[in-house]
Amino acid sequence: MSAAADKSKSYFPLAGNANDGWSNEDEATATCFCGAVQLKFPTQGPGLVDTFVCNCTDCRKITASMFASNFIIDDTYLTHVRGREKLSSYGQAKTIASGSLMTNYFCSTCGTLMYRVGAAFPGKSILRIGTVDDFNLHETKLKPRVEQFIEDRVSWLKGAEGVEQVQGMASL
Repeated sequence: MSAAADKSKSYFPLAGNANDGWSNEDEATATCFCGAVQLKFPTQGPGLVDTFVCNCTDCRKITASMFASNFIIDDTYLTHVRGREKLSSYGQAKTIASGSLMTNYFCSTCGTLMYRVGAAFPGKSILRIGTVDDFNLHETKLKPRVEQFIEDRVSWLKGAEGVEQVQGMASL
């Protein structure tokens, strides 16, 4: 069985230019595609607040994909390992379901969306599961608990298997 197929063990595939991502029982890293920005976050509560898939039209547009896979971290547990000065931001409230400002933080070098901060969710950051360096965590500790805005999901994509399906915004 290849390392990629064994989803019970850490798996750090060649994905982007950084090769210094890590994880242990309690913490892990998330890195942008070029490696300029790296975050450290907890892999369990209370710092890890929730995990979810979002099909809202805003997430589709901001990710240039059909959905976003996310996890919420309490800001007191989020560490900028490197590259905080490399982050660019863009925020708006016009298309956000809550009607409140949502600010997106991107690597200014490669454009990777590292996290979002919403005025409706004070003290929390919404990170992208795809930025997490240990791909095993995508299958385990960061597996989405809920899929929201299912009414906006494209018809050719089935829902996330084994997770709660919610119309509109889930209670996260």
